[in-house]
Amino acid sequence: MFATQELRNEHEGILIMLNVIEKIATDLKTGKAANLDHLDKIIDFLTTFVDKCHHGKEEDLLFPALVKAGVPNEGGPVGVMLAEHTQGRTYIKAMKDALNLLHTGDVEAQILFADAALGYVFLLRDHIAKENNVLFVMAENRLSPEEHTILAAGFKKIEDERIGAGVHEQFHALLDQLKDLYL
Repeated sequence: MFATQELRNEHEGILIMLNVIEKIATDLKTGKAANLDHLDKIIDFLTTFVDKCHHGKEEDLLFPALVKAGVPNEGGPVGVMLAEHTQGRTYIKAMKDALNLLHTGDVEAQILFADAALGYVFLLRDHIAKENNVLFVMAENRLSPEEHTILAAGFKKIEDERIGAGVHEQFHALLDQLKDLYL
């Protein structure tokens, strides 16, 4: 099995969360109040699971392996993915800032949150498509089975160290809960 399959599987969960975020953001744009507890949990999912864990696996292990295998970084697909990770972090920060304002009762921050959330959703959907259909295919074609085994072990280590045992399952339970409520 390719180590990239784990990342593709994680993308499936991330795409569900993006659908939830889009629904909430669309509701916010029409003036519907958001459940702030849900928004807190979504931000935690984005910062902990998507950024620290998933993007960590890519940035710390997969991307360097691809560069070592001859895939260009600067001006190439790895560089594009890294730039999009940075852009995603900017959207997450904007959502966090807006959420902090919402917690103080500033209902006008709903639009700020919605705008940042929708920007993030559109960025990440496109980003995931590029990774699944281009970058991961490169990894599957250029990296040896041994390199995939090493990557998979590294992915597990990152998950254990950055989010801890059982947290992945908690995030899946959150995805199921929010999917049932919003989709």
